[in-house]
Amino acid sequence: MSILENLNPQQQEAVQCTEGPLLILAGAGSGKTRVLTHRIAYLIYEKKVYPGNILAITFTNKAAQEMQERLEKLVGSAAERLWVATFHSTCLRILRWEIKELGYTSDFVIYDEQDQQTLLKSILKEMNLDENKYTPRSISARISGYKNELKTPDAALREIGNSYYDHQVINIYEEYQKRLKKNNALDFDDLIMLTVKLFKEKPEVLAEYQERFKYILVDEYQDTNTAQYMLINLLAAKHKNLCVVGDDDQSIYQWRGADIRNILSFEEDYPEAKVIKLEQNYRSTKNILGAANEVVKNNTRRKAKTLWTEKEGGDKIHYYTAQDEVDEALFIVRTVRQIREEENKDYKDFAVLCRTTGQFRAIEESLIRANIPYRVFGGTKFYDRKEIKDILAYLRVIANPFDEVSLKRIINTPKRGIGETSWDKLVKYANTNGKTIYDCMAEPEAAGIGAKTAAAVKAFRKQMEGFKELSNSNITFLTTKILEDTGYRQELELEKTIEAETRLENLQEFLTVTKRYDAESQGGDLAAFLAEISLMTDIDNYDSDEDAMVIMTMHGAKGLEFPVVFITGMEENLFPHSRSIASNDPEEIEEERRLCYVALTRAKEKAFLTRAWRRSIFGRDSFNKESRFIGEIPEKYLENPLKREKAAFSGSLLSGAPSSVSRASSSCSFYVGDKVTHVKWGQGVVVSVKGTGEDAEISVAFPDQGIKKLIAKYAPLKKVTN
Repeated sequence: MSILENLNPQQQEAVQCTEGPLLILAGAGSGKTRVLTHRIAYLIYEKKVYPGNILAITFTNKAAQEMQERLEKLVGSAAERLWVATFHSTCLRILRWEIKELGYTSDFVIYDEQDQQTLLKSILKEMNLDENKYTPRSISARISGYKNELKTPDAALREIGNSYYDHQVINIYEEYQKRLKKNNALDFDDLIMLTVKLFKEKPEVLAEYQERFKYILVDEYQDTNTAQYMLINLLAAKHKNLCVVGDDDQSIYQWRGADIRNILSFEEDYPEAKVIKLEQNYRSTKNILGAANEVVKNNTRRKAKTLWTEKEGGDKIHYYTAQDEVDEALFIVRTVRQIREEENKDYKDFAVLCRTTGQFRAIEESLIRANIPYRVFGGTKFYDRKEIKDILAYLRVIANPFDEVSLKRIINTPKRGIGETSWDKLVKYANTNGKTIYDCMAEPEAAGIGAKTAAAVKAFRKQMEGFKELSNSNITFLTTKILEDTGYRQELELEKTIEAETRLENLQEFLTVTKRYDAESQGGDLAAFLAEISLMTDIDNYDSDEDAMVIMTMHGAKGLEFPVVFITGMEENLFPHSRSIASNDPEEIEEERRLCYVALTRAKEKAFLTRAWRRSIFGRDSFNKESRFIGEIPEKYLENPLKREKAAFSGSLLSGAPSSVSRASSSCSFYVGDKVTHVKWGQGVVVSVKGTGEDAEISVAFPDQGIKKLIAKYAPLKKVTN
């Protein structure tokens, strides 16, 4: 079969254009992964390029795995010699070989978000800074921002003004980097920042990788930050065979450093670049695609393109206005049941997308009551659970005794009588004498620790030394040994609580992970196992074969597709988010609009937009206007929007029967869903009508005033007709 077979003309052109810089503008659902994999196959079979000279970079492990699997089918065993990985995995692999050039050892560990904050808390304590003012989470975000822009503490210091707070943040950043290096640890941002540093400071190392990677392909280029942009351009500088694939309309990660200018200015960076647009969509129906196009075209910073599809119109987009978040969730339940009954769909065909995780609760509760299986992505991650973090900390100290964050976590877990005071003494003694804490644990008496606790410290260190001798064993054996010999498993078993039982189940699931790794790697490379785990994300655990509904954020859904999609919370201050509105920055609103485009284009067959007149999140009631994005969708794409809006408040919300508009009486001119104005409280919405005629009691929701109850014949209300 020809490599070009079953590709449309634009896709074929993108596959065959192999030399020089190339920008592929790939709209949602336009087959970009197919183009990338066929382009690699074309390089190998038609251009006779050695597979090891090809680097393909993606943003998620899931995307990298999917690409690798497709390439194995296309090029067979040659796929094993290709570099197909995420930015972080690629840099991790390079640094494992080269990081000694920067003063680290190759057995470095990678700190996740929790580890970073633990280290920052320790630094704040030592610097005597108020943790309420200098919150670890905000400091971590600031440091991440600096690293994404390749700014060292010195470089960041040159850019700030006279703010005392900002100067302290830089001091914390500087100490944080020193402590990371002392612990032989990197955070996620270091993986890319240090690789760029390596290439800039060691041109001979850069030259080696430039020669190795003669052809570079980058997926989701619109999501690259400054550090990733610099990395790619350094690697591609020699041969310039750089193919970037992306869609500026799907750039939704500005809040974590992504710079849309990277894709918008690609032709300025490479004047000789060729641009190919992939505009044929193979995923969504014409109605869904038409609505998405109409929304995103309101943005000004974008490259002109219009997606089209050969799929016929399909269902119009359903728009439902609920009374509150509970009614919204019940509507989802009713609709899922109806579609399953009428179309025989599986639960896995349905996805609920939310702007924030705060919307999850009401939806989860309704699905539980309805006995509908579901999975949440964006909540507590498996590898963030306490028991998993504990066992990983043991493994990390075995691999790297310099890791003080992990050492502190396990020195008294399970309890050994080694408290905070003893730990502080070890830290002080280690710092004073220029030693590692792990080394100082061999002589705890010298740190001023009493005899009983000193014995416990020595016993713990001896036990860890024993585990280190087993570090070349398979990971499952070592993990089981730790759980048994430390008494960790026994402590949970003796607790005899539901929580302890759940933790034991999670540990058993972790052993499933280690067994799979042992089987695939056929060895006991502990450092490689820990590196693989550290780069796992929540969405990597998504199993498209599991028959369960999916609840996730709109950001988390990028790259996925579902037959039926519910997009919830279509309200001003929720979507677009209040932060974007308050910023008065047009770029932030444009990013929210791109997020709406991404959410809509996840749907293959049916899309439902929902909003609530009243919504309670984090204990606060809000009454928000309809999202501006609804107004940007022409009515021809919506299924009876006005009828849907008024239907929300009538009938039995708990019954699964369709609702119908309930009027108080012909002599009362106010109906549920009417927009009204009051001389004192301003504009509001009628949320209920009780009784009939002039004596009817009308409940109106006013922003910032709550719900007011009024009698029809006395109420100074006027309808808003536009």
